[in-house]
Amino acid sequence: MQIILLEKVANVGNLGDVVKVKDGYARNFLIPQGKAKRATPGNIKLLEEKRAELEHAAGEKLAAAQAAAQKLEGVSVKVTQKAGVDGRLFGSVGTVDIVEALKVHGINVEKSAIRLPSGPLKHVGDHPVTVQLHTDVLAHITVGVIGETAQA
Repeated sequence: MQIILLEKVANVGNLGDVVKVKDGYARNFLIPQGKAKRATPGNIKLLEEKRAELEHAAGEKLAAAQAAAQKLEGVSVKVTQKAGVDGRLFGSVGTVDIVEALKVHGINVEKSAIRLPSGPLKHVGDHPVTVQLHTDVLAHITVGVIGETAQA
């Protein structure tokens, strides 16, 4: 399906690009999320008229994401979980736990923005975590997992 992108989409294209994507991706994700429209002659003409407005809105989103990234860069949060004597957790620390720990610091982040490339954290210690606030903006934080031993 031919679509016109209304904002930058990772691995697809930039604002205003006319690209061909799979029908399901366009119908089920891009169009309902407001990231794209069908590439009809009327929509192409409408996009050309509104291009400056869309670019301005995209620039504001990018600036807001960069400001949030500066605030977030280098932040260290602590999460406590039950752990065994060898340092392995009886569970794991996932994105929801990291979001809750950031809220304590007064920082609101969507859980979908947190990137854990090797999956949930399962060991005690400090772990570097990346937060993707925008397709072009990344912030790096440190999550310290503290083991809480179970008392018998």
